[in-house]
Amino acid sequence: MTGDKLKQYVALFGGWLSAVLLFLGTLNVSLEWFNQNSIVAFVVVLGTSVPFVLVMYVVWKNTYLMKKNAKEQEELLKRQGMK
Repeated sequence: MTGDKLKQYVALFGGWLSAVLLFLGTLNVSLEWFNQNSIVAFVVVLGTSVPFVLVMYVVWKNTYLMKKNAKEQEELLKRQGMK
């Protein structure tokens, strides 16, 4: 998944939240904390945290610190002069 596609999904989710806000408005349901500003803030947080989580996963997956077999692979790479 590319960064552009991820941004499109986040924007789609923000649009869905806006539609829910309008729907609740037609039902005369008002939640003080659920307004357009809170939706925009949530979309911004989601848009920045999802790539951060993906990067953290990739870093975790590509390090030799977490798993026993990864440590063994690191030792093998060092013996072969590849690291």
